[in-house]
Amino acid sequence: MDIAYLINQVVPIVLGALGLAFFGIFFGLLYKGIDRKISAHMQGRIGPPIIQPFRDIRKLFAKENIIPDNAIPWIFNLAPIIGLVASITILLYLPIGGFSPIASGYGDLILVLYLLIIPSLAMVIGGFASGSPYATVGAQREMATMIAYEFPLAIIIVTIAWILGSPAANAAGTELGNGLGNAFSISLIINNPVWLYVGIIGVIGFLILLFVLVLVTPAELSKIPFDAPEAETEIAGGLFAEYSGRNLGIFYLGDAVKTIVMASLVVALFFPWNLSELIPVLQQPEYLAIFVNLIFYLFKIFLVILFSVTLIRVAIARLKIDQIVYTYWVWITLIALVGLILVMWDRQFAFETTKSMLGL
Repeated sequence: MDIAYLINQVVPIVLGALGLAFFGIFFGLLYKGIDRKISAHMQGRIGPPIIQPFRDIRKLFAKENIIPDNAIPWIFNLAPIIGLVASITILLYLPIGGFSPIASGYGDLILVLYLLIIPSLAMVIGGFASGSPYATVGAQREMATMIAYEFPLAIIIVTIAWILGSPAANAAGTELGNGLGNAFSISLIINNPVWLYVGIIGVIGFLILLFVLVLVTPAELSKIPFDAPEAETEIAGGLFAEYSGRNLGIFYLGDAVKTIVMASLVVALFFPWNLSELIPVLQQPEYLAIFVNLIFYLFKIFLVILFSVTLIRVAIARLKIDQIVYTYWVWITLIALVGLILVMWDRQFAFETTKSMLGL
């Protein structure tokens, strides 16, 4: 029984995790190369080749791994590994390429929200463990940034869960429902796009929340204008000032995987449709549906990265740490609350309308 369980349950998850790790690293590096190429052209430069991130990784892993004299070696070396593993773990809970999450049923959006903190926390711990004053300043800035953008992100997740779990969510005009089940389940969210459960006011509310998530993404990835924790021109790389060789390469891989994670999260929450579902003729044969769904997913990922990373990075200069915190705690949080209120108004209107139709 134990061997059968191992073969039927554990082995597929392990193989799937290894496949997702390769997928996340490969396409994360590929999209980083595309991002750098597009941003260079937008600034009137030629830019590096798209495969440059792969060359950077190969070069970093070939270099000597230097540990500072003032560092705590085991923490300094462990931090990048924890960040990479955490980023890969999140992929297990997200739909990738039109497929259901590998760990479907074992976690939900709350778990993903916690796991998203770990890569940033690993950078903070690694920065403090390096013993560098520049890294210490970068770690302090990273902690402040984490605290700032987590609140708007939590508002988005709570709004989506609330709309799917509210009593009128599955009201089809015949009876009042009790919600759709575990509203925080990612599988439930991708199978029930939130746009189908709101009216025009709710659509406007979710568009606002989508805009907020687009602004949260570059902060999660420490990209300009929210890269104050690194700020090469101010604190010489900040968190990564003392990192080199293999350790810096692992952090680079973790950033690539987290890029795929954040883009996949945006897609899962707001654009979960597969192309084969929108165009039924593509559903047969099965291999054709798998192929077009994968290509469509990669295209959606590209658009998310283009609008949430590339365009913002090119258009806006780096913000100071106090500006970052103020922007997220005040303006972006207020915008997210406006989206939440609009969705609540829309749901309340729909709930009252359904009750009137049923004579309740």
